[in-house]
Amino acid sequence: MPTYPVASYNKSARLFMLYQRLPRSKDKAISLTELMSVYGDNPEHYANERKNLENDLSSLNQIFNDIFHSDALMRLPTWGQNISGQTARFYIEPNFSIDVINEQTVFFWQMLANYTANYLPASFKQSISDKLNQLDRQDKTSFNQSRLGQWQDHLITLPSIVQAPKLDSGVLASIHQALLQNRQLQISYQKKWDDSVSEKRIYPRGLVFIDNMMYLTGFYPVEDHIDDNVLLKAHRNFAVNRITKAAVMDEPIPDWVERNAFTLKNLNKLGKLELNDGLEIRLVLKIQRYACQHLYERPLSSTQTITVIDDTWNEVRATVTNTQRLQDWLVSMSQLAVVIEPAQLKAVILKRLESGMKLYTK
Repeated sequence: MPTYPVASYNKSARLFMLYQRLPRSKDKAISLTELMSVYGDNPEHYANERKNLENDLSSLNQIFNDIFHSDALMRLPTWGQNISGQTARFYIEPNFSIDVINEQTVFFWQMLANYTANYLPASFKQSISDKLNQLDRQDKTSFNQSRLGQWQDHLITLPSIVQAPKLDSGVLASIHQALLQNRQLQISYQKKWDDSVSEKRIYPRGLVFIDNMMYLTGFYPVEDHIDDNVLLKAHRNFAVNRITKAAVMDEPIPDWVERNAFTLKNLNKLGKLELNDGLEIRLVLKIQRYACQHLYERPLSSTQTITVIDDTWNEVRATVTNTQRLQDWLVSMSQLAVVIEPAQLKAVILKRLESGMKLYTK
């Protein structure tokens, strides 16, 4: 397993790393198999990672074409040719660089800094910062006056009502290092409702972003087991802002942590990445028709159906995971929607509303 498996990064980071790793010479063109040695060669999901690598190379080629108007990402045989029975090899033309100062280059780095940097490890963010500092020393008058340069004036991201908590940069750096190097992590974790701190050894799996909160998801140390459900009992999520200390251990995480069953995508499908009871439910709502419009635009799930009851009410049915966020949303919609099923969820929402009414009527 490589020390830094690129396959575990998010897509923007994977493309950035591929750009750095690809050779700048036709004579040194590299095959998919050779790239997999740095991309990710976990035997348990090698085929999936190799397919993702092919897709990432195609995406990078598309970016070169669309943003830089360049065919600099070369494939041998060339893109579009049938490669049946042949070994495709890849390289970037030596005279190409996104360091060339033009409108597209400046736009690329500014957008990367504004919209992806918060999700990247400190070393990547520093690379972006260094690049922007370099660009700031250039004359950007033509860029600022161009349509592309003015595009950012048409974009804004509004903050959440509640501000994001402050994160310890040292803690975050240790988490990033442990994830990139597949190392165990020792953390000091402060409980939410009191000041007590407990020491925990973690097998880190990834970072989860919910609204403006960041969570470390991983497992308590347990022995390998043939039954994934047994191992899932050791899964936990930790709010990063409540991790007061973090130290990277020399010991690697065990191989079972990287099973396909425990990818972030699959953990999310299992409802393990946020507060919930782990159960899928068949939600039935009675909702006022005028308030139902946003559910046509943003359905609760792919199974959602909406039925007109009368001129005032609609019925919404959807299979969803019973998460804390779902319950919070139902409470916020209580003036416009009523939970019909399941009865247990209806009782939970009613209890929360009654508690709120007591506070307001004291």
